[in-house]
Amino acid sequence: MRKSATLTLLLLLAAAAPGAGRHIVLIGGDEEYRSEEALPQLAKILARRHGFRCTVLYAIDPNDGTIDPNRRDNIPGLEALDRADLMVIFTRFRDLPDEQMKHIVDYVESGRPVIGLRTATHAFDPKASKTYERYGWRSKEWDGGFGRQVLGETWIRHHGQHAKQSTRGILVKGQEKHPILRGIRDGDIWGPTDVYAVRLPLTGDSQPLVLGQVLEGMKPADAPVAGAQNDPMMPVAWTRTYTGAAGKKARVFTITMGSSQDLENEGFRRLLVNACYWALGREKKIPAKSKVDLVGEYKPLPFKAGGFAKGVKP
Repeated sequence: MRKSATLTLLLLLAAAAPGAGRHIVLIGGDEEYRSEEALPQLAKILARRHGFRCTVLYAIDPNDGTIDPNRRDNIPGLEALDRADLMVIFTRFRDLPDEQMKHIVDYVESGRPVIGLRTATHAFDPKASKTYERYGWRSKEWDGGFGRQVLGETWIRHHGQHAKQSTRGILVKGQEKHPILRGIRDGDIWGPTDVYAVRLPLTGDSQPLVLGQVLEGMKPADAPVAGAQNDPMMPVAWTRTYTGAAGKKARVFTITMGSSQDLENEGFRRLLVNACYWALGREKKIPAKSKVDLVGEYKPLPFKAGGFAKGVKP
């Protein structure tokens, strides 16, 4: 086959991919759970396996251009949100300058879909400027800020013991046929991150899909903890809607799991990929079992505060 014919075939295949024509912007920036490792791998899966166009943004040290999650005041490139179809956010306590924060706020208020991972429940902690203070996780003006008002909950506390009790995903009864759960069974989802506490019931029209069973240890086969920690189990993944200032209702998916190590679990990866389809209104295109094989070598660092790889540039 000639090169021109090969290129034409590749272009046709790319155009036919279920994610073709949709741009996903993934925003990382947390000090502990290695969003700077998790999001690039998720983006590769979404792009290579499903045809989405993906842009990954990081917390950057402006002095040398390296990725530095401890810099809470700088995530360059957020203007990519202006034309994005989906925002996936995995930040924690960010204090961004107004000119950067404006792109996030404009996106949210436009009514386009949002997916929040782990620490996105406490994504922002504005201190340098009061312009977007209401988005802060402790906001009184807008109860719980972005986390509670958009995603469904803000930071409360750890429910499982941090770094001692891992999480097994249990599907909510009656929701097994939800498109996001296609190809996923009880126990397929596991991660070393612990369960976060949430207030029950969740806000607005939130619909829990996955409950977090607290396990005795840090292995997938560990037994569930007996007693109050699992009675009731806390929701760790749910859907809801948010109506932005433009009056448009956005689909929202939130999951309080999500370290880079969690992404080693196939069930967890499938949940995230399915959620992207659903958020974009493409749930009919979700395969019976989404292809979520890891792309390239993936050896994430253990989650811990300040444990990021130094000197890495995007």
